Amino acid sequence: MSGGLLVAGTTSDAGKSVVTAGICRWLVRRGVKVAPFKAQNMSLNSFVTREGAEIGRAQAMQAQAARVEPSALMNPVLLKPGGDRSSQVVLMGKPVGEMSARGYHGGRQEALFGTVVDCLEQLRGTYDAVICEGAGSPAEINLRRTDIVNMGVARAARFPVLVVGDIDRGGVFASFFGTTALLGPEDQALVAGYLVNKFRGDVSLLEPGLDMLHELTGRRTYGVLPFAHGLGIDEEDGLRVSMRGAVRESVVAPPHGEDVLRVAVCAVPLMSNFTDVDALAAEPGVVVRFVDRAEELADADLVIVPGTRGTVKALAWLRERGLAGALLRRAAEGRPVLGICGGFQVLGESVEDEVESRAGLVEGLGLLPVRVRFGREKVLGRPVGSALGEPVEGYEIHHGVAEVSGGEPFLDGCRVGSVWGTHWHGSLESDAFRRAFLGEVARAAGRRFTAAPDTSFEALREEQLDRLGDLIEEHADTDALWQLIESGPPRGLPFVPPGAPRAEGRVVGASVPTTRPGPAGTSGVAGAVEHETEEAL
Repeated sequence: MSGGLLVAGTTSDAGKSVVTAGICRWLVRRGVKVAPFKAQNMSLNSFVTREGAEIGRAQAMQAQAARVEPSALMNPVLLKPGGDRSSQVVLMGKPVGEMSARGYHGGRQEALFGTVVDCLEQLRGTYDAVICEGAGSPAEINLRRTDIVNMGVARAARFPVLVVGDIDRGGVFASFFGTTALLGPEDQALVAGYLVNKFRGDVSLLEPGLDMLHELTGRRTYGVLPFAHGLGIDEEDGLRVSMRGAVRESVVAPPHGEDVLRVAVCAVPLMSNFTDVDALAAEPGVVVRFVDRAEELADADLVIVPGTRGTVKALAWLRERGLAGALLRRAAEGRPVLGICGGFQVLGESVEDEVESRAGLVEGLGLLPVRVRFGREKVLGRPVGSALGEPVEGYEIHHGVAEVSGGEPFLDGCRVGSVWGTHWHGSLESDAFRRAFLGEVARAAGRRFTAAPDTSFEALREEQLDRLGDLIEEHADTDALWQLIESGPPRGLPFVPPGAPRAEGRVVGASVPTTRPGPAGTSGVAGAVEHETEEAL
């Protein structure tokens, strides 16, 4: 079996995903065969592997950091929220039903743990090291009994745990101490130490606090990572944007031609795969912003209606906020609009949905000659084709089946005038097609914009992943990290009182289930999830 490490966090968005990716890139550069792993992910930002399995986009990014092909083994459980109280459960890359949060944490979650352990063991049998990412905080004492992603995984694999804290939020010392002190003795024995993320300033001013933290907990800090601007790495749980703000922290390079292009992305409810616009933001002279008001479309050269897990809800939202009317006016004036996946469905004539919203037949915006009917089987694929005379690759994740009755063919969707629609995510990452598409947009918008001839989105992504590897290599104690990965948690780590309150029932990870559904046999678990479907919806 290989070595490994679990990267936990004091909070959500503490930096677990990027630290995991950075460790993977650092290890692979030193010749270690490494794989990422996240037992359970809650995200609307997903990806389709070559074998047709849906996993979290963050794990696909981490696999790229490790220079390996993404696999369902790396993210066996994916939860896709459909509202405040229910999520679609994707098991080993395939949807198996909807479940309420209460139902999931009430016992179904623990039933998935055998599959989680099997996947981790398969990766450990193939790779020299497995770097696991936790979710939220390991100190969520209300959920510890059924935790299959944080300490449950660490205890089952006997992996050391590195706790990441975002110092930019403040309170990092209290967060490190409190996270440790709210874990039970068996869990605390695996918490090796801490990693400070997003530090600004003179590290020497921080060191006395780190020394005091060591005295209080008996655990060292393995590194202090500086605040890094413009990483633009795929996120899992939410948008790293502020409303009416630019995409993440991207810096717009000067335009290659005379004009810039302004892209407005409608921030629809339950937005999915917002990373589709990252390739546009990477182009010199292209400004990408998320918007939620009709007046913000006025100066946009291109408006994108992105994917969503709530097509009917998105339609209602667009109408309520006046954005639907603004889109109709744009189309009438010949100004460019692009709909992707759920956004494509919104632009059609009608949506018949007895699956996602159960709203029945709903009138669309009527900008494209398309009728959409939702099927229970999810379409998952990696299509390849061409458009505007250039090769295109993408991936599909949707329940809606589109019946196209007119217009020009466009990536299995269609185009009418300056309105385009497609189910393909990721198509704009194809460099030649993206340049051709932006040329069409510029002509329709009357802009003297010219796409840079040498922008490679793949190369830019590799540069970003190398930057993450550099952060680990330059600002973490890599010798000590490797010791953890190879040898496990240090012996004799002291207990920090008071520890976790006693949980009723067996705690996940204390013992591994004897009957495991496993990747090849998930029907028992799937049945348990499907049983919850009616109650959840």
